[in-house]
Amino acid sequence: MNFSLIWPEVLIAALGFIILTVDLVLPRSQERRRNVVTGSIAAAGMLAILVFSIFYLRGRVGVLGADLYLADRFALAFKFMFLGAGIAVVLMSIEYVGSRIRHPGEYYALLVFSVLGAVLLAGAGDLLVAYISLELLSFSLYILVAMSRGDRRSAEASTKYILLGALSSALMLYGISMLYGPSGTTSFRGLAGFLFYNFSPTVAVGFALFVAGLGFKLSVVPFHLWAPDVYEGAPTPVTAHISVLSKAAAFALALRFFIEAGSPTHERWALALAVLAALTMAVGTLTALPQRNIKRLMAYSSIAQVGFVLMGIVANTPLATDAVLLHLAGYAFTNLAAFMAIIALEHRTGNEEIAGFAGLAARAPFAAMVLSAALFSLAGLPFFAGFVTKFYLFTATADAGYIWLVVVAVLGSLISLYYYIMVMKQMYMGTAADGKPLAVSRLTFATLLLLFAGIVAIGIYPAPFAEALESATAVFAPFAGR
Repeated sequence: MNFSLIWPEVLIAALGFIILTVDLVLPRSQERRRNVVTGSIAAAGMLAILVFSIFYLRGRVGVLGADLYLADRFALAFKFMFLGAGIAVVLMSIEYVGSRIRHPGEYYALLVFSVLGAVLLAGAGDLLVAYISLELLSFSLYILVAMSRGDRRSAEASTKYILLGALSSALMLYGISMLYGPSGTTSFRGLAGFLFYNFSPTVAVGFALFVAGLGFKLSVVPFHLWAPDVYEGAPTPVTAHISVLSKAAAFALALRFFIEAGSPTHERWALALAVLAALTMAVGTLTALPQRNIKRLMAYSSIAQVGFVLMGIVANTPLATDAVLLHLAGYAFTNLAAFMAIIALEHRTGNEEIAGFAGLAARAPFAAMVLSAALFSLAGLPFFAGFVTKFYLFTATADAGYIWLVVVAVLGSLISLYYYIMVMKQMYMGTAADGKPLAVSRLTFATLLLLFAGIVAIGIYPAPFAEALESATAVFAPFAGR
């Protein structure tokens, strides 16, 4: 057991406790200082761990225990993604937290602990390790959702999230027990051979219950009902965090589980998962059309995006796995940029309605441009990340024989363009009640610029990203169907 392989995880956990300790030492009366200091420690600490991981873990791979935890290039790729997303969320939170959240130290510490849960989830090679990691991520998010000061929707959203999250966790744990009973193992790789020869009704039910619990974390239809209320009620930076980190972490688990444990039985679950993907795309896209709140719109957009990513898991080919990782990377840049622009408006006006974006192009032109680019990317238009990543996904899915699923996805993308354009129509053609310019801080401007650069870079020159992610997914080459 080479514990040196998990130094980044240890450092992330230590960072969370350091933030809590510093917050405890600082005077309670100096809330603004506590916010800036703890936020700076969180962002700088995760950046330092990210740089350390790049140099320390290069070329280092290994397994801890009997396939309990896998320190491979796949886990490393997601480690970079989660730490990068965590830094972006901290940067977009500093101004917001100063005016809307009472306990900045706890807030930033929980963000760090949620990143730790996501990192552990990407390396989990065992059902129980995956379950514990998922619960660490979920419990951090449950509390973060409820931290908005003076907003009743926040407490209500957290309550719904906890209750439905507990139900999904129970389903997942029950499914794990039904898989462990006949097989005697909870290792993904150990389950692979057993499932190939013993896909009995009991095992099939256990498999379905585990996937149902995972489907809740991903907000797959019909397990998606929590998402709109939680997205609307949570503090907006937390909404951004859930939309990127929670989804990417759950997909990291789904990819490893379906490839390492599920590849031998691909033909038994692929059609059912394809139907869920089609329903998720259709429901997410169509339900977004009548929305008037920007956060609810982004919730249904996120649900539709989950359907797109599920296509790659259904295809279960090396090209599809590469496409899934590339889409998740592009989606992270895109969604974080969109929410950063939304926060810039909400922080100064308190308005979350789409109508409140009227005249934003005149009041904050750079923020409006970045939000437009993010919405175009989500719709899959050329020159932005979403076009390239969807093209990879659709091509891989079509090559695997699921032409009908690609047709559903293309139709969904075309319909989604309508409600994204409605937001841009307000920004560029609407007239604001208050025509005063919206000042954007240097921190907000710099964060928007970096995220916008990521959207454009993947959209115009995706080769470096694709090659890096292809190296990460090469770890799955030995498994059936790869």
